Amino acid sequence: MTQPASSAPTWRADPLAWGHGPRVFEVFLEPTCPYSVRAFGKLDALLDTAGADKITIKIRLQSQPWHMYSGVIVRCILAASTLPGGKESAKAVMAAVAAHREEFEFERHCGGPNMDATPNDIIARLERYSGLALREAFAIPGLDTEVKWHAKYARQNGIHVSPTFMIDGLVDPKISSGDEVAAWAERLR
Repeated sequence: MTQPASSAPTWRADPLAWGHGPRVFEVFLEPTCPYSVRAFGKLDALLDTAGADKITIKIRLQSQPWHMYSGVIVRCILAASTLPGGKESAKAVMAAVAAHREEFEFERHCGGPNMDATPNDIIARLERYSGLALREAFAIPGLDTEVKWHAKYARQNGIHVSPTFMIDGLVDPKISSGDEVAAWAERLR
């Protein structure tokens, strides 16, 4: 999604899609959710197993308010997609969160050391762990249109929790983050 043609586009958020096959596997993830982290960790293996010419994997970001810094982190991921490297930069930020999840989450969703963290602290951690300069991209006017698009798309598809999985536009409740990659690949045949 880019800015409307009426304004001079100065940035572009790279779609979070890998592969180019006809079967579309959409994964709705909240970056700090442990189950989403588990699902995210399997996506590269799924693409390798099922074949990039057979499937397309699309990550949809599902910000959830009980994950207290969810909105900040989702915006950082989308900001990273505007940087050189596009979707791979966004993936690096997601991988940084996954590798250090406890530094971006609250204990029992309401306590712990992150009670003293600010959004600037969270951005600085993501920059340190991902190796990407995110602060300027985070502040892009209009980047909220990308955040809103992800939220709207999830709502339009009746998705409220993460991870949720869709195959060719239909939610598949039988897929779980705990499944083996081979089981996912089988459902995509």
